[in-house]
Amino acid sequence: MRNDLMTRRLPALVLGLFLLTRGLLAAIALPETPNVVFFLVDDLGYMDIGAYNPDSFYETPNCDRIASAGCRFTSGYAANPVCSPTRYSIMTGRHPSRPDATNFFSGRRGGRFQPAPLHDRMDLEEHTLAEAFREADYATCFAGKWHLGPTPEFWPTKQGFDVNIGGHSRGMPRSFFSPYHNPRLPDGPRGEHLPERLARDSIKFIASNKNRPFLLYLSFYSVHTPLQSKPDLVAKYRKKAATLPASDEHPEFGPEEQVWQSGRGKVSTRKVRIRQRHAVYAAMMESMDSAVGQVLDALDQNDLTKNTIVIFMSDNGGLSTSEGSPTSNLPLRGGKGWLYEGGIREPYMIVAPGLTRPGSVCHHPVTSTDFYPTLLELAGLPARPKQHLDGQSLVSLLKDPDAILPRKSLHWHYPHYSNQGGFPGGAIRQGDYKLIERFEDGRVHLYNLKEDIGEKTDLAGKEPERVKSMRHDLHAWYQKVDAKFLRPKKPGGPMPWKP
Repeated sequence: MRNDLMTRRLPALVLGLFLLTRGLLAAIALPETPNVVFFLVDDLGYMDIGAYNPDSFYETPNCDRIASAGCRFTSGYAANPVCSPTRYSIMTGRHPSRPDATNFFSGRRGGRFQPAPLHDRMDLEEHTLAEAFREADYATCFAGKWHLGPTPEFWPTKQGFDVNIGGHSRGMPRSFFSPYHNPRLPDGPRGEHLPERLARDSIKFIASNKNRPFLLYLSFYSVHTPLQSKPDLVAKYRKKAATLPASDEHPEFGPEEQVWQSGRGKVSTRKVRIRQRHAVYAAMMESMDSAVGQVLDALDQNDLTKNTIVIFMSDNGGLSTSEGSPTSNLPLRGGKGWLYEGGIREPYMIVAPGLTRPGSVCHHPVTSTDFYPTLLELAGLPARPKQHLDGQSLVSLLKDPDAILPRKSLHWHYPHYSNQGGFPGGAIRQGDYKLIERFEDGRVHLYNLKEDIGEKTDLAGKEPERVKSMRHDLHAWYQKVDAKFLRPKKPGGPMPWKP
């Protein structure tokens, strides 16, 4: 009789335990008001950190800590191949082509044609990510490179940040060592190192706000030029580089990329670095990584790690075709300023304690506009679809990296001649396929990224129907965002192609 009674009660007991377990898991899934620390690194390449490239020449144990603690996206993209537009997309959740913020905010270089008009500021009418969090009673801090407005009325404290450490009009500092000549960053002792200073000031903000929710947006000037670092670290990596095989057997520069047609109608080329061994850049990488580690350690020391979402990303691909070409993005083609994968595919990692499985990997394509809605949902704040209308929340992917995100395409639009040699163009990714369209003459290229991550084999001639379909979708998107295009250099001059 007793055994029969237990048998009848067992399903109810199991169900009760299941519901209790679900309740406990839900209770620990995410804190109600999690803190947010957003690391943005300038010009960091996809292949620069160990989590994405175990053979990297650079040493990045602290960046790798983030990958180990959360979800690493292998197809994470910047909205644009240069800095200001991608920063705009993160802050607003909108594609930078909507406001014509399609180049870095002083980039007006011409080529065979005039570039598209450039809107060189993030308008105050935009309701930024920082404003959304501040309205939810979060303390907000910006530290580092801003580059989203030409004058003080567009600086971080006008866009939702309570504290501004270094953010102003100019993109880069004159030096990575004090004096910085930065109106929003008082000089430290002569020779003070900028990454260490940003980390130290960020840690002070964390400590002073540990008893209330906060948003810390640490936007490194590293690893952008000028190529400068601490002498002892440079010496370390020169010694390391000397142990690599001789450069005549393994050259540092390889295949050349075609660049725009000059006014004389000639096509020039730009050499591409194919080998990571630049000692100064490696030292800059280590300093940035160390600063990341100091901030992560501060979260631990203040008992905040389990209550803090951590984001890590770069604003565009690694610099591989100009200005010293300090890094290699291989096997990705091109780099900063190019629409190839080397210019737009980024390290992209999210740690949401209690939600992301440590060390998880997601292969679904995602982009920089997705951070805004994702962070709102993770923090339990209401969505703002009229603001972040180009982003999608990634919470479903953080729970299950194999989930399906209901989005057909990702798009890029760069109607400019880049300082790094990149050509004006647009691009669209659908599934494994990516189509690139050149704005000077309308030529298109089609690549299967799953089989050809280096974009070496152009399939446009073999798959005309796919080209037609993807091009149709890309052009429809141009209309949706009111995209602008190249212009003739002078009245009566040659006309550029237009979709």
